[in-house]
Amino acid sequence: MVRNVELENARLDEAARAGWLYYIAGNTQDEIARKLGVSRQTAQRLVSLSISEKLIKVRLDHPIAKCLELSERLKQKFEIEFCEVVPSDPDSDSSTLGVAQSAAAELEKYFISQHPVVVAMGTGRMLRAMVDQLTPMDCPQHKIVSLVGNIASDGSASLYDVVSRVADAVRAPHYPMPLPVIATTVHDKALLLSQKPVRNVVELAKQADVTFVGVGTMGDDAALVRDGFVKPDEMRALVKAGAAGEIIGWAFDDRRQLIDGFTNDRVVSVPLDQPAKRKVLGIAMALPRLRAVKGALIGKLINGIITNEAMAGLLL
Repeated sequence: MVRNVELENARLDEAARAGWLYYIAGNTQDEIARKLGVSRQTAQRLVSLSISEKLIKVRLDHPIAKCLELSERLKQKFEIEFCEVVPSDPDSDSSTLGVAQSAAAELEKYFISQHPVVVAMGTGRMLRAMVDQLTPMDCPQHKIVSLVGNIASDGSASLYDVVSRVADAVRAPHYPMPLPVIATTVHDKALLLSQKPVRNVVELAKQADVTFVGVGTMGDDAALVRDGFVKPDEMRALVKAGAAGEIIGWAFDDRRQLIDGFTNDRVVSVPLDQPAKRKVLGIAMALPRLRAVKGALIGKLINGIITNEAMAGLLL
């Protein structure tokens, strides 16, 4: 049994070497075969194994003309500072493919800086997928701060909280917000926000050099409902009031406004600036989020977006 484990580890080591030589160092398969002392066919299999075992993560750096055109048109239409559009795969049912990789690449641009930066993070499935694509680094000079709590009314924690995962990936200090997303009462919210550690996190988040957020939908199948942060009857009331989407728990309509009252009176997340004062990037591509993404852009809750060409086409 031990021998089998050793053989498997050795095989993965060789695959990692082959993948690095091919994708990073730019060697041909013939050159890899020579350097590893194997046949060309074995080198080819090892390179393929490095991908199938996710030992190597590949990103496309070639600028695609259509995506660049869509990006420029989105910038002009919504008067935003930043836009990245990646290709769509019409045969894929993934809600993160391509966009998560692009968002990770953008996030890494801040982490490789020697100048200290503060990165603020929302939560959710898309940001979790983005974090899974990060390259391990050593960044003690930076700070990562959460914009939102991750605790439901029953005390359970969200699976999609990302701040600690980012910190683990880049070995940077992080500042979580160990709070519910939405307090039980307005009084409870005031008590929670009055705590000094919470005030410190909120103040740090307001100083962020860049902020990454997901854009959530509204309705019975919304993440806020599925994850237990909002009750179905509360969600239905928000929808009836015109809610189009949410960012870190704050519900907004498609007419440039945050919803007045309802759960917004009890949201414990860092308040959203309108218009966004610093760089706030929305990361989204799932087509059911169209109304929410459009509302966030029109309302200036975000001033940048990373999405795919399918969503970009609909936004235009």
